[in-house]
Amino acid sequence: MRVGIIGAGWIAEKAAITLNGLNDCMAYAIGSRSKDKADAFAEKWNIAKAYGSYTEVINDPDVDLIYVATPHSHHYDVTREALLADKPCLVEKAFMANLRQSKEIVALAHERKVFLAEAIWTRYQPALGIVRNLIAEGRIGIPRLITATLGYSMGNKLRIMRPELCGGALLDLGVYALNFVRMFTDADIQSIDGHCVKSDTGMDLTNAITIILKDGILANVQSSACCVGDNIGVIAGSEGNLIIDNINNPQKITVNTHDREFVEDIYVPKQITGYEYQFIACRQALIDELLEPREMPHNETLYIMQLMDDLRSKWDVRYPMD
Repeated sequence: MRVGIIGAGWIAEKAAITLNGLNDCMAYAIGSRSKDKADAFAEKWNIAKAYGSYTEVINDPDVDLIYVATPHSHHYDVTREALLADKPCLVEKAFMANLRQSKEIVALAHERKVFLAEAIWTRYQPALGIVRNLIAEGRIGIPRLITATLGYSMGNKLRIMRPELCGGALLDLGVYALNFVRMFTDADIQSIDGHCVKSDTGMDLTNAITIILKDGILANVQSSACCVGDNIGVIAGSEGNLIIDNINNPQKITVNTHDREFVEDIYVPKQITGYEYQFIACRQALIDELLEPREMPHNETLYIMQLMDDLRSKWDVRYPMD
């Protein structure tokens, strides 16, 4: 599978590293708004084609999958252009700026019968199956409480501070915390509430969200773009708990029984970067002629986007494209 990467930032570099380590997928083309930057990226990561525009990548007939690695604010236009050219797309999280954009893009993909996926990498990683199996086996009894934190000290990065770049912690980091809850329970929400601390530009820098689910689980999750979090996730049950060492890229799951007595540590398989699973999933979905990946169907992407829209509305965090 020959991947055309859109955007030449650090996430694009991580994708290139990943693809260079795979046998059945390759980083074939890179597109940047600067030809010089594209050329430098291609030389550094041994990529065959370098283009000074996104359109040229999309129009390359040898590109099998477009990987959109631009900021959230720029996902809509380039993904739409790719879908209209009948190019399958893997779009970085957060999928779009808001639910409206997300619905339009998903509808277009269905209308044109073109594959479309969100690159929320934790949904594709083996840790997900490990944790689900532990819960299904009754290792912690009945799950009752989910907690998760994700925090990075990002300084004054423009993509965090500027509304026109869909700034704030929620779309960049909180999306992982919300997905962490959703990956382990698909129960309807009884109530959801949250609070945030804002930047001078009106973006949420730190947020806390409480969700009560109709299956009796309460979830407390936090995300921050201005502090170093422990990044730990915990699923607490009536007979024990599971501690996930990093909700953003789990490497170890610790199983504790009643009275927090240690049982075992379970480690995930050795990985390239953790991104490989989403590319492998897309390749298999294309082989199987699917319009969405099994691991992250469109209805889940839209569900998370709806939650984030609702939370931003409560916090009065606005983007120009709203």
